[in-house]
Amino acid sequence: MSTPGYTNPNSSVNNYGMNATQNGGGAASCHNGPAQTYPAMYPATSYYSSAPPQGYSTIAGHGAPPTGKVSVSSTDDSADYYTNSHAHTGTLPGASPCPTPPGTHKYPTSNAPGPGASLHHPVQPFQQVTPYTMPTGFCGQPYNHPPQGQTLVQSQQMQHSVVPASSGSNLGAPLYPIISYPSAPGSSQYGTLRSSQTAAGQPPVPTLMQPPPTQSSSQQYPQGNGATPTPAHQGYGAAPLSQTATVNGQSNAVQQHYDQNPMSQYYASAPPISEAPDRERAPSGTPNTSVHSSPGHHPGGESSSTTTGSASPVPNSYESLEGGGYTDLSATPTGVPPKQAPPFGYNYPTMHPAYQQNPTSRTDSSPSHGGNPPGYQQYSQPFPSLSKLSSALGGLSSVPDLEVETLRPVNLLQERNILPTKCTPPPEPNLSNDLRKVNCSPDTFRCTLTNIPQTQALLNKARLPLGLLLHPFRDLTQLPVITSNTIVRCRSCRTYINPFVSFLDQRRWKCNLCYRVNDVPDEFMYNPVTRSYGEPHKRPEVQNSTVEFIASSDYMLRPPQPAVYLFVLDVSHNAMESGYLNVFCQSLLDNLEKLPGDTRTRIGFVTFDNTVHFYNMQEGLSQPQMLVVSDIDDIFIPTHDSLLVNLKESKELVKDLLNALPGMFTHTRETQSALGPALQAAYKLMSPTGGRVSVFQTQLPTLGTGVLQSREDPNLRSSTKNVPNLGPATDFYKKLALDCSGQQIGVDLFLLSSQYSDLATLAGVSKYSAGSIFYYPSFHHIHNPSQSQKFQKDLQRYLTRKIGFEAVMRIRCTKGLSIHTFHGNFFVRSTDLLSLANVNPDSGFTVQMSIEESLADTSLACFQAALLYTSCKGKRRIRVHTLCLPVVSQLSDVFAGADIQAISCLLANMAIDRSISSSLSDARDALVNAVVDCLMAYRANGSNNQPSGLIAPSALRLFPLYVLALLKQKALRTGTSTRLDERVFSMCEFKSQPLHQIMRIVHPDLYRIDNLTEQGVLHLNDSVIPQPPLLQLTAEKLTREGAFLMDCGNVMYLWVGKCCNEMFVRDVLGCPNYASIPSSMTEIPELQTMYSERTRTFISWLLESRTFHPAFHVVKDDTSAKTSFFQHLVEDRTESAFSYYEFLLHVQQQMSK
Repeated sequence: MSTPGYTNPNSSVNNYGMNATQNGGGAASCHNGPAQTYPAMYPATSYYSSAPPQGYSTIAGHGAPPTGKVSVSSTDDSADYYTNSHAHTGTLPGASPCPTPPGTHKYPTSNAPGPGASLHHPVQPFQQVTPYTMPTGFCGQPYNHPPQGQTLVQSQQMQHSVVPASSGSNLGAPLYPIISYPSAPGSSQYGTLRSSQTAAGQPPVPTLMQPPPTQSSSQQYPQGNGATPTPAHQGYGAAPLSQTATVNGQSNAVQQHYDQNPMSQYYASAPPISEAPDRERAPSGTPNTSVHSSPGHHPGGESSSTTTGSASPVPNSYESLEGGGYTDLSATPTGVPPKQAPPFGYNYPTMHPAYQQNPTSRTDSSPSHGGNPPGYQQYSQPFPSLSKLSSALGGLSSVPDLEVETLRPVNLLQERNILPTKCTPPPEPNLSNDLRKVNCSPDTFRCTLTNIPQTQALLNKARLPLGLLLHPFRDLTQLPVITSNTIVRCRSCRTYINPFVSFLDQRRWKCNLCYRVNDVPDEFMYNPVTRSYGEPHKRPEVQNSTVEFIASSDYMLRPPQPAVYLFVLDVSHNAMESGYLNVFCQSLLDNLEKLPGDTRTRIGFVTFDNTVHFYNMQEGLSQPQMLVVSDIDDIFIPTHDSLLVNLKESKELVKDLLNALPGMFTHTRETQSALGPALQAAYKLMSPTGGRVSVFQTQLPTLGTGVLQSREDPNLRSSTKNVPNLGPATDFYKKLALDCSGQQIGVDLFLLSSQYSDLATLAGVSKYSAGSIFYYPSFHHIHNPSQSQKFQKDLQRYLTRKIGFEAVMRIRCTKGLSIHTFHGNFFVRSTDLLSLANVNPDSGFTVQMSIEESLADTSLACFQAALLYTSCKGKRRIRVHTLCLPVVSQLSDVFAGADIQAISCLLANMAIDRSISSSLSDARDALVNAVVDCLMAYRANGSNNQPSGLIAPSALRLFPLYVLALLKQKALRTGTSTRLDERVFSMCEFKSQPLHQIMRIVHPDLYRIDNLTEQGVLHLNDSVIPQPPLLQLTAEKLTREGAFLMDCGNVMYLWVGKCCNEMFVRDVLGCPNYASIPSSMTEIPELQTMYSERTRTFISWLLESRTFHPAFHVVKDDTSAKTSFFQHLVEDRTESAFSYYEFLLHVQQQMSK
């Protein structure tokens, strides 16, 4: 299903490039009511032990492109991701063992230790670390470890060969004992997923729009791999999911705990506690942190609500832990008349004389930085009914000021200065003050339309996309944490009770999503905040739109896993030359105590070049032992009980290894990279528990399974036509990611490479396992200090940020609305359940929606996201966010409530999917047509007395500017030299970053900072923060007498003009004159001058709202580095792209056809 009037670019299943299904897809229809069931993707008996034996059903593409504006051609995706027998194809002979450096202990072959035998090395006796186990039959489900003894039993029949430790000469200090194991037969190989893509004609100009559906039909789809099928719904096309993000700083969080004793009806509320976001504290008022199920309650759904007496089935998968929703109907799109338009990009019209720099009136918002995190707020709700809630909502027609401002016609060709001088806050929904107080923060939950159209037909008329942007696990400064026996949920749709439900009386409440009347449990009658009885509407769950529940054992399939971290490190010659290993080891040493976890936290290391190396760090050893597996075609684990060790017990051995690792491979001559076998080893090592795998890679994989070849043609980097090879070359990494997701393993990829490394293929291992992707092009710890500093700061955040394990997320919405397409890094486990092996506070998600049934019977539409996860402290938690928006029946109100930043981010996700599944030119044309269609809809349905010209409502006045900026991004631009890996990484950023980070990348903030004054300063925590106005992104705003700061999200530029004030150069940059400014300056020195303090205070304020620090560059006007600065001036014309004014004329030309 799609959003209003837009062609569905992924009418069935979105295929990521050649032969791998993209991470996204549509939700199949589901059924309403308590009897709803979802098939479990993995049988409970083997969910945590091995990949499911059954194959996935084939999903055939079924959406024909409309006859008009082209939809992206669907592709068939047919393969079994998990096959029972894996053919050994294309295996390479095992590489010879690496030599041992001088001084390494050597053993004769006859003394090589066998499995279970002690190593012949003078070490102290040690106690074996007990591997992570669980009681059999927990929650009624048998729990089986993977058959770990297979390779060990087989290896007992072989002779172990002992080999030297390193490859290379002139090694210094002796290294650790090294044992080489020959290959063990029987290891699995990953086959190749085949897919075919059939071109379906070549319509002239694609668009994202299409007419309303003519009929609705319920469709059922088999389970897919990586993406659920997208029902062919009307409107914005389904798009695959892909990738990660950056959010608020790591400030201490105030968690409000509300605790209850189930037996004695004693309730106590804890005062706010200042602690780190990932820290868990025992709630006050209870003897311990465990939460017991209410008597007589049976596990079912994701819930522990006791309002119904019927027993729920024993959960056997995470699908059964998350209850379902109501019936989801699919609509079949129909064709659109063809719309001709010339290709976008090369005809430059002349400048119009009316396009003058005349100041225009605009509203300057008060200085704002970031959003207000949702906290606990008192809100009295004396049992309002749904009708009372609806009546509390004022219609837009009764708010003339809002209507005048957001609907004010703006002639874009005449009013040039439309960019606000301050960062504008997100548009506020037109709700009553009481509802607005308790609504979800836009930093967490944001909709493209703050006024929801009543019908799909009305949405079609507006030609705007309907979707949600989520940042569900972001760092919060206030978070109500509730410990209760009874988590109250709707008996029908499983919605969690929230501020927008209706209390009919003290004993009954009506669900705000499906309108079912539910009983209020006795336990819920007590208010732990006021310590009074009989006021359920004052409970913290009903006073806060963002809450977190401490979940009981009903929400578990096994005991909560410990925090497990495995680091897989490239130690080839190329990697050692870059110097990344020194930076990594030092960063991990500095942050070892800050790794999220508890006393059960486990850690391990694997290194690889042409062989794979494991490290035995079991407690009791005098030093770590290096174990080498040289046969990479049949990779196996040499020992299962000492490679992932308890961090607390083996901390000194871990530190010894980190101090020695950089020197162990300093003189290596091995240039090969066996990344695939190393990842297979990591999967086998982590399967019993799950956890996080951090992979550091510096080149193309050249050995073993997953080997890749260079696919980039440097001559095509500046192509103005389609860009090939945006999809993966093999499905090995995607299938491995799906295996990892099934075992609750998330894989994060750090790519540090100066050469092409085929990120389009490698990224699959993170996309489908809910991992993160980091890319540092041309990384070198000496020659590229800016990248080295960014890598170090990124590692600090990465290693210490909060993390959730074995998570699932489901989004519910008001009956009549349906969610059909997801964007982000995850695996769609069922129709609408997102599997997140790991969840982090820097990742965002996007969904597309459509209106299945008329919303005429309600004035409010609600959306709820529930994230069930295991904290690093081993507690099962549920974080719930609820958003409420008004429903409108007038087209003008739909335009007035448009959130142009959210719309732009959703369009960017869809365009990226389209560029992969169809072509880059199709995606670019569709973006242009999105602007054309929207402005045509406004003109066609607006008043007759509109002025002539290119008219847009004030709420959408920045729409053409943001789309032009999108067309000039690395992900979507043509005609400008762009490395293929950099283009793919830009696409990955769009798919996984939260909205505010995406907008900084799309449209950077430009300030003049050489003349900062105290006018309009912001007073914050005894600091005076200058507030220079935002400038348009054009060279017209630059002057050689000034210094300008450009904030691009992941990079900052300070451009210094040739004639810049010498006082600024001296007092801020610490240089006597302009000529003495170094060309590679990457930071501003701390000087004891007023100008320096003022400048650094402003930059620090900009950085407070983000978690990953950007790279910083001081750019002189006369250096070649200024090219990277000027390419962000999106309003200026380039050799291959329009200026902003030319783009407006192009849009006007398209509208007149």
